[in-house]
Amino acid sequence: MQISPSVLNADLSGLADEVRRVEAAADWIHLDVMDNHFVPNLTFGLPVVESLLRQITIPADCHLMIDDPDRWAPGFAEAGAGSVTFHVEAARKPRMVARDIRAAGARAGVAIKPGTPFSEVADLMPLVDMILVMTVEPGFGGQSFMAEMLPKVREARRLADASDVDVWIQVDGGVGPDTIEQCAAAGADVFVAGSAVYRSPDPAMMVEQLRASAENAARP
Repeated sequence: MQISPSVLNADLSGLADEVRRVEAAADWIHLDVMDNHFVPNLTFGLPVVESLLRQITIPADCHLMIDDPDRWAPGFAEAGAGSVTFHVEAARKPRMVARDIRAAGARAGVAIKPGTPFSEVADLMPLVDMILVMTVEPGFGGQSFMAEMLPKVREARRLADASDVDVWIQVDGGVGPDTIEQCAAAGADVFVAGSAVYRSPDPAMMVEQLRASAENAARP
């Protein structure tokens, strides 16, 4: 069970310091890259990610909510991100994007929005290291968890377990103390939590609490 806090609800004016608040407790730091085209919000791009990665030690989990990941995704891997996830809805050639990310040295992930059927990514499973099931509409933090996405998580876990490859199942959106157990029970093993972590008085302690809840729910 891995926790990947999202900085979307952190103080972006001191991004490196905000990452350090969770660095000892978390497995990844989740960086939401938005271009105000694929989603209706604008955060930061490759130059900010490159600068941040020079100042932190925790591996970066980059979630690209951008148009044309075919062009841009490999650059985030080349910059040192440990995992780069692109949206299948935005990619012209998803298989090539996944291969390019891996060739640049990162784990490759593919994401689907709530309205996208799981069948759109099922055949990519041999080519990716992670499938991200969005449990909110991508673009803004602090949204309510969409429990109706849990069947997608179950389907992703079923296919991952039946395959010959080790594919992580990630959930992102509305994940917190009240919802993480549902996600873990459905088969997720990587959890993105933004507002739940950074709006907590002790973000690192919240990371540990979320991990414990996920581990408890996943026990047979």
